[in-house]
Amino acid sequence: MAEGESLRSICRDEEMPGLSTVFLWLSKDKAFVEQYARAIDARSTVMEEEILQISDDASGDVIEGEDGSVKVNAEFVARSRLKVDTRKWLMARMSPKKYGDKLTTEVTGADGGPIKQEISRIELVAAPFPSNIGEG
Repeated sequence: MAEGESLRSICRDEEMPGLSTVFLWLSKDKAFVEQYARAIDARSTVMEEEILQISDDASGDVIEGEDGSVKVNAEFVARSRLKVDTRKWLMARMSPKKYGDKLTTEVTGADGGPIKQEISRIELVAAPFPSNIGEG
C-alpha cells in the first residue's frame, strides 16, 4: 500500500491475507492499525506524485490527422482529469488533515454585525394554595 497499490489488489495475491483477515486485524491489533495508517499516508504521497505525472503528461493531448491537421484529444484530456480528480478525492478521505478541504465557520449577527446577547430573567411567583381542593 505504501507504494500506491490498493488493499483490494494486495489481498487478491494468494500469498497475502484476505480482506476479511485484514479487517479483523484492524479491529483487534493496535500496532497493525498504526502500520496501516502509515501505509495510507504513504499511499497518499504516491498519489500526489501520480497527480503531477498525469498533469504534466501532454503526450496524448492532441491527435494529428492524416491530412496533417491537429485537434484536441478530448477523450484523453477528460480521462486525465478523471484520474487526477479521483486521486484528489481519495487523498482527501485517506488523509483529511493533509489533503481535505479546510472548513471555517463564522457566526455573525443581523446584517453581518456582531451577535447580540440578551439575557432574559423570568421571575416565578408562587400562587396561594387553594383551600377548597377536594370539596364538591
